[in-house]
Amino acid sequence: MNIQTLLNQRIQAAMVAAGASDTAQALVRQSAKVQFGDYQANGIMGAAKALKMNPRDFAQATLDKLDLSDLAEKVEIAGPGFINIFLKNVWLSKELTQLRTSERLDVNPVDAPETVVVDYSSPNLAKEMHVGHLRSTVIGDAVVRTLEFFGHHVVRQNHVGDWGTQFGMLLAYMERLRSENATISMALSDLETFYRAAKTCFDEDDAFATRSRELVVALQSGDEECLALWDEFINISLTHCEETYKMLGVSLERQHVMPESAYNDDLANVVNELKEQDLLQESNGAQCVFMEEFANKDGEITPIIVQKTGGGFLYATTDLAAVRFRQHTLNANRVLYFVDARQSLHFQQIFTLSRKAGFVKPETQLEHMPFGTVMGSDGKPFKTRSGGVAKLSSLLEEAQERAYQLVASKNPEMEEEELRNIGRVVGIASVKYADLSKNRTSDYVFNWDSMLSFEGNTAPYLLYAYSRVASIVKRSEIDVANLTGEISIDEPQERALAVKLCQFEEAIQQVANDGMPHFLCAYLYDLAGTFMTFYEACPILNAEDDVKNSRLQLALNTASTLKLGLSLLGIETLERM
Repeated sequence: MNIQTLLNQRIQAAMVAAGASDTAQALVRQSAKVQFGDYQANGIMGAAKALKMNPRDFAQATLDKLDLSDLAEKVEIAGPGFINIFLKNVWLSKELTQLRTSERLDVNPVDAPETVVVDYSSPNLAKEMHVGHLRSTVIGDAVVRTLEFFGHHVVRQNHVGDWGTQFGMLLAYMERLRSENATISMALSDLETFYRAAKTCFDEDDAFATRSRELVVALQSGDEECLALWDEFINISLTHCEETYKMLGVSLERQHVMPESAYNDDLANVVNELKEQDLLQESNGAQCVFMEEFANKDGEITPIIVQKTGGGFLYATTDLAAVRFRQHTLNANRVLYFVDARQSLHFQQIFTLSRKAGFVKPETQLEHMPFGTVMGSDGKPFKTRSGGVAKLSSLLEEAQERAYQLVASKNPEMEEEELRNIGRVVGIASVKYADLSKNRTSDYVFNWDSMLSFEGNTAPYLLYAYSRVASIVKRSEIDVANLTGEISIDEPQERALAVKLCQFEEAIQQVANDGMPHFLCAYLYDLAGTFMTFYEACPILNAEDDVKNSRLQLALNTASTLKLGLSLLGIETLERM
C-alpha cells in the first residue's frame, strides 16, 4: 500500500472537481511534525493562484468534494491552505494485518511492467576493480533489486572496458612472457602489477611500444592469434571482477557482461547512419557532430567526435551503438546509466544525438544517474596509505577483518566460525551502507570508524536493530505462524511505529523512480529508531496476553520490513550479533 499515491489520487480528483485544471497536483507529503497530521497536501496554493481564488476558500471547496472517511480520522485546513490528514488507527491496524500476512509486505507488482536496462559497475578490464568502481556497482545493484521487486523486467548491462589502445600494450607483454615460458595466469594474478610492468616496457622500450601498436591494429582487424591472446586476458580479468562481486554480494554475473568490444562490428554502421542524416561534419580530418544545444555563451560548440582522423572510433561511438542495441534488440522502455558525475556532458550529448538520429523511440527514457566521488580524509579521491588507488578486493578484506576484530572484542565467548561470519556480513554491509546511505550526487569521505560504528545511520546499527527485534520475538517462545488477532494502536509510540511501517512502499518507490537508495536507508534508520522508542515505552514480553500478541505483531512487522529493506539494498541480515 502506497498511502502517498492513494492520497494524491483522491485529493487531486477532488481539486479537479472543485474547479482546478486536470494538471493540478495535490503534492501530498509525509508531515514533518505529528501536530500537522500524518500527511499534508501542499498543492492547494498553486491551484488556487491559477484560479485566482483565496487558497483557504479553494481548500474548503476541495474538502467539500473529498471523501477520506474510510482511512482518515480527521482532515483539516491549516495555515494559508495546507490540508492536513490524520489517519485512522483502525485503518492502520487493518493495513498492518495485511503486512503481517504478506511476504511482499503488501507491495503489489506494477500493473504495467517495463523493460529497464541498467548500465552499472563497468570496470576497465586492464586493471583490477578499485574503490572508484564501488559507487556504480552498489548503487546500481540496489536499484536493480528494487526495480525487479516491483516486477519490472530488468536487463543488467556490465559495459566493461575491454577494447582500445592500452590492450595492445598488455597483449605485447603477454606475448613477451609467453616467449619466456612464463605462466600467464600466474602473472595476471595481480592485474595492477601486470599493468605497471607492461606500462614500464611500453615507456622504456621502443620495439615493445611499436609491437603494442601493431597488436592494437591486429586485434581490431580480427587477427585470430591476437584475439586468442586477448580472450585469455579478458577471461582472467573477468574472474577477478566476479570474485569481487561475490565478496560484495552484488548480483552481476558473467552473463550480464556486454563489453565495449561487443559493439565493434556496428561502429561503422553508426557513423554511416549519422552521415546519411547529414548530422556529421568533418573537422581536422575527424567526423564530428556539432549540436547547437551545446554551444557556450560565445557560440562555441563542444563536438561529439565519432571517428578519429585515422579512422578509429571513440567511446562516444560505442555508447551510441549501445543505445541502438538497448532500444532495438533489448526493447528498453527505460535505460539507466550509473556513471560518475564527470561524464554528465558526455551523456547529455549522447542522449540528445540518439534522439536526433532516431536511435531511440521518443518515449524511451534515457537517464544518467550521476554520483559523486569517494574521498579520503584529506578531501581528495580516496587512496591507500602508500598513495595508490585502493583495490576494491583489498578494501573489502580489510573491512571484514576490522568488523571481525570489533565483534570478537564484544563477544569473546562466541565460536570462531560464527565470529568470522558476523565479521564478513558486518564488514561488507558497512562499506556498502556507508555508500548507499549518502545522496548519490554528493561526494563522501571514506572513514572506517564512522562506517563501523554501532551508533548513527550505519550498517552495524541497523543489523543490530534487526537482530534485537528478532531476539525479542524468539524470547516470546510463541509460534509466530499462529500469531493472529487484532493489532491494537493505543499508545502514541504504537501509532508512530504503525504509521512508519505503512510507509515502506513509499521509500522503495523513490529508489525505483529516482535511483536514490539513500531514501530507503533513511527510512530503515527511522524505522529502527521508532521501534526502539516504542520498545522502551511499550513492554512486550511481560504485557497482558492481548497486548503482548498485538505488540509482537508490530515487532514482527518491523523485523520483516528491516530484513526486506536491507535485502533490496543488497545487505545480508544476522539473527544474532
